[in-house]
Amino acid sequence: MNKNLWLLATAQGLFLTNNVVFIAINGLVGLSLAPLGWMATLPVMGYVVGGALSTPLVARTQSAFGRKASFQIGLLVALVSALLCFWAAFASNFWMLVAATVIAGYYSANGQLYRFAAAELSAPAFREKAVSLVLAGGLVGAVLGPNLASRTRTLFEVPFAGAYLALAVVALVSMVVMSFMRFPPVPPKVPGADKGRPLSQIMKQPVFIVATAGAALGYGVMNLLMAATPLAMQVCGFAFDDAALVLEWHVIGMFAPGFFTGHLIKRFGTLTIMGVGVVLNIACIAIALSGVDLHQFLIALFLLGVGWNFLFTGSTTLSLQAYRPEEKDRAQAAINFFVFATMALTSFASGALVTTQGWQWLNIGSLVPVALTGVALVWLAWLRRQAHNAA
Repeated sequence: MNKNLWLLATAQGLFLTNNVVFIAINGLVGLSLAPLGWMATLPVMGYVVGGALSTPLVARTQSAFGRKASFQIGLLVALVSALLCFWAAFASNFWMLVAATVIAGYYSANGQLYRFAAAELSAPAFREKAVSLVLAGGLVGAVLGPNLASRTRTLFEVPFAGAYLALAVVALVSMVVMSFMRFPPVPPKVPGADKGRPLSQIMKQPVFIVATAGAALGYGVMNLLMAATPLAMQVCGFAFDDAALVLEWHVIGMFAPGFFTGHLIKRFGTLTIMGVGVVLNIACIAIALSGVDLHQFLIALFLLGVGWNFLFTGSTTLSLQAYRPEEKDRAQAAINFFVFATMALTSFASGALVTTQGWQWLNIGSLVPVALTGVALVWLAWLRRQAHNAA
C-alpha cells in the first residue's frame, strides 16, 4: 500500500459515508414527503438513476482530464447536491429532493471508479489486493455514516436536514484528500493511435458478461434488501437508532473483508470466492425469512454485506481480464452503467415491494437474481474447463 492507495482508500470511505447516509435517510425522508407511500424510495432510486445517466459523461471526463480532475468534479457535484437536499428537506419539496439525488448520481458514477483506479496505482501482481484494500476503506463509511445520520437527524427542526448538511462537509473533506493524490498522467492523444476493440466486441466476451453480471446482480440484491431495511424496521416498530445499528454492521460486512478478500482470490481463484458470495446471499435471505427480531435483521444484513464484498471484489478483479489499457474508460463505464441500471430497478422495487407485499416477499423475490449469478459463475467455469481440456 503506497501513499496514493491509502488516500484513495480514505476517499472510498468518505464516498461510502455519503452512500450509507443516503440509504439510511432518503427512504425515510421520502416517506414523509411523498404524495403516495410507494414513492418513498424514489429519492434512493434517483441517486442510482443519476449514476447510470452519468456514466457516459464521466467516461469522457476521465479520458479527457484524467482521474484526479474528474474525481474532483464529482466531489464538487456531491457538495452542491447535498446542499440541494438540505434545501429540499426544509422546503418539504419531495420532487426537489428526488432531483437533487439524481444530480448526486454524478458523484456516485465517479466514486464507483475508485476501485478501478486502485488497480492502476499498484504493481500488476498486487492488483487484486489493491482493489480489495481500497474497497476496505469503506469501513470509514460503515462507522461514520450511520452515526452521522443518527447524531445530525435532530440538528434542525426538520428531521435529517442536518445529515444533508453534514454530507456537504464530508464532500469538502474529500476534496482536500483528493488534492494530495497523484495518478498516472493522461496519455497524450496521438492521431491514428489504436483505440482498441469496439465496445460491442468487448461486451461479447464471456469473462465480461460474468464480471458485469456478478457486479450488477450482486449490487442489485444488496441494494434491494438494504434500501428496504429502514422502512421494514420502522414498520416492525424499531427506532431509527436500531436501523442505524443494523446498517452499520451491514456496511462493516461489506468492507471489513477487504483486508483479506484479495488474498483469498489469489489463493482460491476469483470464481470460487464469487461463488462463496452467492452462498452468503442465500444464507442472508434464509435468516431474514426466519423472523423480524433485531438480531435477525442484523445478522442477515451483515451476511449480505460480506456476500456483496466477495461478489463485487471478485467481479472487479475478473473484469480486468476483459479489456486492454486503451479500452478501460469505455469498458469500465459499461460495467458501471449495468450496475447503476440494476440498482435503479431494485431501488424502486425495494420501496414498492416492502410497502405493498412486505419484507417476506421482498426476500423471496431476491432469490431470482442470486440464482442467476450462480448460473453465470457455473457457465464461465464450464467454458474455462472446456478450453483447458481442448488445449
